[in-house]
Amino acid sequence: MSEGKLYLVATPIGNLGDISERAVETLRNCDLLACEDTRNASTILKKHGIEKKMVVYEDSREQRVAPELLERLKSGEKVALISDAGMPCISDPGFRIVRLCRKEGIDIVPVPGASAFTAALAASGLPTNGFLFVGFLPAKSAARKAFFEKYRDFDYTLCFYESTHRIEKFVDDALETLGRDRIICVAKEITKLHERFFTGTVAQVKEELSKSNTKGEFVVLIAPKDFEL
Repeated sequence: MSEGKLYLVATPIGNLGDISERAVETLRNCDLLACEDTRNASTILKKHGIEKKMVVYEDSREQRVAPELLERLKSGEKVALISDAGMPCISDPGFRIVRLCRKEGIDIVPVPGASAFTAALAASGLPTNGFLFVGFLPAKSAARKAFFEKYRDFDYTLCFYESTHRIEKFVDDALETLGRDRIICVAKEITKLHERFFTGTVAQVKEELSKSNTKGEFVVLIAPKDFEL
């Protein structure tokens, strides 16, 4: 019996041309594709002429589906795990099955690729010598402010994801907690048609956002307190 392997396959974060040849070949050769949404996965598969059996593996099902995937891996199947965009497990499902595979000694093979926060960080002009990636902060304003207070004096760049519904509130809370002169970057729709970077003081970015369409997906970067552009 061949040994099962779990492949963690990065998918494009917007531009479908950003998928790697290795990722395509992995999707082509796996026995099963575990994905967050079969519709998004089908878009990628169709583009590359791939037909594949799929199983939904998203937040609400992860705890139940992970043991089922483990049994298939134990039987020798090769399973590719993808998220809707970017690298699995990074603010996306995947942690549980990876943990189970590590416990059971099943090989895990990362197939790296696009990542929204690293792309935004590289293009932001903010310090890249060190950073803390946080993902999504809690939805409540009080929780966001508490986080900002805790990391007010952090020595490195802070990286967040934020939704279209909360981006302006996020910036408001940053202004109130960190002050109007803290340098931030808000990156909108990375790799997509309406990609845009808002970089400057919190006050400047807040004003720019108020004049712009805030529909989309966002990465927010907060520079160390003494950083100047």
